Amino acid sequence: MSSRLKDHFDRLAASRRKALVCYLTGGDPDQETCRDIAVAACKAGVDVLELGVPFSDPASDGPAIQMAALRALKQGATVKRILELARAIRAAVDTPIVLFGYFNPLLRYGLPRLCADAAAAGVDGLLVVDLPPEESGELEPHAAAHALDLIRLVAPTTSPERMRSIAARASGFLYLITRTGVTGSGQIDTQRIALHAAKLKSCTDLPVCLGFGISSPAEAAALAPLADGVVVGSAFVKRVAEGAGAREIGELAADFRRAVG
Repeated sequence: MSSRLKDHFDRLAASRRKALVCYLTGGDPDQETCRDIAVAACKAGVDVLELGVPFSDPASDGPAIQMAALRALKQGATVKRILELARAIRAAVDTPIVLFGYFNPLLRYGLPRLCADAAAAGVDGLLVVDLPPEESGELEPHAAAHALDLIRLVAPTTSPERMRSIAARASGFLYLITRTGVTGSGQIDTQRIALHAAKLKSCTDLPVCLGFGISSPAEAAALAPLADGVVVGSAFVKRVAEGAGAREIGELAADFRRAVG
């Protein structure tokens, strides 16, 4: 089935280019600035925008994204407001948008309503960090009804059998975590990542993107040849926390875009 995500990855593959996936916390530092930053990043070469839904207990995230979530929540961020933000970004760019978050606020919003409203806002996919495939039965039919891709996470410790099971219930792309731990910290072991990426790609035809801990264009350049794309989050979020605006974030996105190739 065609989707904005699939079509974009197909175009990248045809031109032998890798995807740059950018994560930004929705509503950080505020709604309007976040919209401007996101649009600038997309126009500078981001291929997929992961728009984070702020949550009070983001257990998979490191300090940078935890603090961004708290800042956004203090600014009044809600699921409804993040969907409004997605709509505003979609009005400016055609970049695929993935709503990235934890299950609790999405469940509270209501899964049928979430999927309908996300699709209406121009969102293309969902990545629910703490929702494994076996627990996704309540979400999957609503996502499918609104043509929303479900992006799945694959851990660096996942067996090939488990990889196949996860891939069978995924669409859009697979997010291969590059190391154990939380986002935004730790060392990159390129040799080990290459092994895991090769195993995952042998299990699926879906694009594979690498993320967690890619903090510089040099690291992105080293990892991009190993998969179909890289995910960069904390590097952008830290710059936002330092006061970077649309111009600076656009320049950072362009640096990563050149590095990814």
